[in-house]
Amino acid sequence: MTPHLTAAAEQRRLGPALPEDLRDAGERLSVDELRHEQLTRLQATLRHAYENVELYRRKFDDAGVRPEDCRSLDDIARYPFTTKADLRETYPFGMFAVPMADVRRLHASSGTTGVPTVVGYTEGDLSMWADVIARSIRAAGGRPGDKVHVSYGYGLFTGGLGAHYGAERAGCTVIPASGGMTARQVQIIQDFRPEIIMVTPSYMLTLLDEFERQGVDPRDTSLRVGIFGAEPWTEEMRREIEERMDIDAVDIYGLSEVIGPGVASECVDTKDGLHVWEDHFLPEIVDPITDAVLADGTNGELVFTSLSKEAMPVVRYRTRDLTRLLPGTARPAFRRIEKITGRCDEMIILRGVNLFPSQVEEIVLRTPAVSAHFQLELTRRGRMDHLIVRAEARPDASGAERGAAEAAIAKGIKDGIGVNVEVAVVDPDTIERSVGKMRRLVDNRDKG
Repeated sequence: MTPHLTAAAEQRRLGPALPEDLRDAGERLSVDELRHEQLTRLQATLRHAYENVELYRRKFDDAGVRPEDCRSLDDIARYPFTTKADLRETYPFGMFAVPMADVRRLHASSGTTGVPTVVGYTEGDLSMWADVIARSIRAAGGRPGDKVHVSYGYGLFTGGLGAHYGAERAGCTVIPASGGMTARQVQIIQDFRPEIIMVTPSYMLTLLDEFERQGVDPRDTSLRVGIFGAEPWTEEMRREIEERMDIDAVDIYGLSEVIGPGVASECVDTKDGLHVWEDHFLPEIVDPITDAVLADGTNGELVFTSLSKEAMPVVRYRTRDLTRLLPGTARPAFRRIEKITGRCDEMIILRGVNLFPSQVEEIVLRTPAVSAHFQLELTRRGRMDHLIVRAEARPDASGAERGAAEAAIAKGIKDGIGVNVEVAVVDPDTIERSVGKMRRLVDNRDKG
């Protein structure tokens, strides 16, 4: 039996193995066929980028490499990285490799930390994107005819529309709920009886709270699979969701600069990391400090080169996500990435100790008397950075249980991470709720 699932949930599953007739041509490639396809597509991508994007032409020339210098997959290490700063420098359309008349859709980041990054898609790009999301839905246990409740945000964010068209490509019926109107979403899930939900994990917790607030047992709904992405989440959060909802919780990974969701996905039968759809996206792991390419199995920063994008190819795009590459399992030809443990740009250095919000999440979720809702606040005390961990008490927690939870979280962080923090267990429903990506860290060091 899959960990954390009840016998009833296990019985509802469609079985672990994806039938051969449901796998697309890419999924049926052998390792040798996949490597040949990757090299052919990589060489074409490098030519396409060099010939049509001024930034890549300049970067390649400065690095002393040309597209024809790529004769093996290992040669990708000779080419320069692409960063988010490059995309912002060329805002809005300077990274596009096709005429605007060939672009069928635009998406963009929120731009909350600066100039937004803009991405474009040709008709072929949109079709490929739908294909890889459909592949991800099938890997998660979805089948034609399933109803998919999409609670990712629609609009410039890639999540909603990406999931929507991928679910349709998979032969599913889409319920385009988007984010927000939480009480209404709970009602729609009860009335429309979807089998699958696609949503950020933090908003799934918000929906679970709303089910319980309405007196509805979320374990009795029609849902059997949740496909969660757009933010890091831990095994403890998977356990929390699966136990409270009685579903399979499966991870999906992507980022708009590479395509959007669907770059990699977990398989429901193994839940042991995300298989990268390597016929379209070539992964590397590099040392975030030295930039050296690291061997499979070594932790570092995830880097992607697109292999089939037309409107906006990316060469060695630095994701800032930290993980490692592992051999394939449920899809043997495709390597896996572990769950993202954190981001280079989300790492908190507190009195010389590296700390990630996901590490705190693990400790909060295994602490009695508190819920899964928490937030970190960075402040300054004198000349020193100070971290406050605020976690919500469960509604039935007594004052003594709250105090014990504060002590347990503080001790867990001290023992497990090696740094002292302030912990405050606050009243239920006092930490902001997510309707999309959760803001886990609030940096107030420059205030007051």
